[in-house]
Amino acid sequence: MDEKSVENRLNNLEEQVEQILGSINGDDVKLPTVKDWRRSLGMFDQDSLMKEIDKEGERIRQEDRDQVANDHS
Repeated sequence: MDEKSVENRLNNLEEQVEQILGSINGDDVKLPTVKDWRRSLGMFDQDSLMKEIDKEGERIRQEDRDQVANDHS
């Protein structure tokens, strides 16, 4: 590994440690937000429009199941 690469990695680590320590100490330094689909789970549980969308989707899936079952009869 060349010296520049080691230096870059060390600088990155130092920045990360500084951010972590800042967040522990309550400074205004923000850690990067990790994008993850699990953060959105449950966001729309109480939304009436989302309930309608879910209900319509279930109706469409059931129609598809019924059609496949009839096609194989």
